[in-house]
Amino acid sequence: MPSYPGVSQHVTRRLPRYYHHLTQLERNGTERISSREFAEMIGFTASQIRQDLNCFGGFGQQGYGYNVTTLRAEIGRILCVDKAHPAIIIGAGHLGFALASNMKFGYCGFRLVGIFDVSPELIGQEVAGCTIRDAAQLKSFCLEHKPMIAAICTPSRVVPELVNTLAELGLKGFWNFSQCDISNFFSGDMVVETVQLSDSLMNLGFNLNSKLENT
Repeated sequence: MPSYPGVSQHVTRRLPRYYHHLTQLERNGTERISSREFAEMIGFTASQIRQDLNCFGGFGQQGYGYNVTTLRAEIGRILCVDKAHPAIIIGAGHLGFALASNMKFGYCGFRLVGIFDVSPELIGQEVAGCTIRDAAQLKSFCLEHKPMIAAICTPSRVVPELVNTLAELGLKGFWNFSQCDISNFFSGDMVVETVQLSDSLMNLGFNLNSKLENT
């Protein structure tokens, strides 16, 4: 797996956006693109794009720009989208069900292998090619299938015990949709990505109000 110590999280969080746009360009048959053209498409500056890509080697040629297929492949390699890490979803309610149904795990470098819930009404239902399993089967399932990450879509009250159990079962990454902050639960070898939808919505409100006040 590629390792890039010292590269800012601000840079790495922009890479998926580059990857998405390059994927669309490749589908449209575009062979090459300049940093200026790419910047106009994304909404960044050309200088920002060049600085970001230079953190990983650059990939462009003076006077030519970027080969779309090559750059997409290089960014995909950096993001490890070809790894197909096994993933599970804990909590098959509205959010968990929506993730399983709509999230392109394979495109992002993961493979959904299991979904778990405690609700008798949900257990046994099929979603995204997986049967929703009883959460009581979680330990035996993890020992057999060895998932690497878990998407946490459960009520906050059960999260601390749940994630500690999952860590003991060998999981290394948590995609956390709960309101519980789990970032301080683990040692340095665990990776936590927390998605706070309410934070995002409040940021939207702030930016909207700022825009309206300046018009």
